[in-house]
Amino acid sequence: MKKTALITGGSRGIGLGIALELARHNFDILILDMSDSSQAKTEIEKLGAKCLTYKIDISKAEERKNTVKKIKEEVKRIDVLVNNAGMAPKVRADILEATEESFDLLMAVNLKGPYFLTQLLAGWMIEVKKTATGYNPVIVNISSMSAYTSSTGRGEYCVSKAGVSMMTKLYADRLAEFSIPVFEIRPGIIATDMTAGVKEKYDKLIGEGILALKRWGLPADIARTVSGIAEGYLPYSTGQVLNVDGGFHLRRL
Repeated sequence: MKKTALITGGSRGIGLGIALELARHNFDILILDMSDSSQAKTEIEKLGAKCLTYKIDISKAEERKNTVKKIKEEVKRIDVLVNNAGMAPKVRADILEATEESFDLLMAVNLKGPYFLTQLLAGWMIEVKKTATGYNPVIVNISSMSAYTSSTGRGEYCVSKAGVSMMTKLYADRLAEFSIPVFEIRPGIIATDMTAGVKEKYDKLIGEGILALKRWGLPADIARTVSGIAEGYLPYSTGQVLNVDGGFHLRRL
């Protein structure tokens, strides 16, 4: 049976990169996104994969439940869940001035949404495993180097990604009983729409040596890491953090 990967925020950037890479590895793709996913669907289907798209605000409980219900009607199982959807603050503001509205929005989209979507889909995975042979689902959470790096101009983003990091540990612990591994990927400075507005800043930092590997990361760098997990290359790991950041996490003198 051909495997199926569900990717939130899969219409562009890192999410689209992951979707395309998994399509190349013979996965069918489901995309959950607030944005129009028609262009992504076209690109994925050119690779020979089936692609279904669902427009959803992942922060809304009713939309999560209704979307999962539709998915269950259309596919037999989910082999890979990639919690990638996320957003940066609409306005970068010092934590001494940032608003509760911005904090609540980012926590809802970046943390609450994937937390409870995982709850729904993990329950389904457990049920399928009771009867399916050779079914080895995995869950991958895309966090950020901001999970452990202070950035006081977007504190709410850092807090939300730190929450995703703990969410990974919690689900890895709880789902180990069912042999469902959960991984966290921490991207570094990745060239996407989200970082386009601060390109000059990061160009300078990279040039000054903030990264051991002195180049921008690409969505393909994250995608290849997800692909390795999806293909089962880490069979005796769960709760593992994979830094895909050009060596940013190294403490260097």
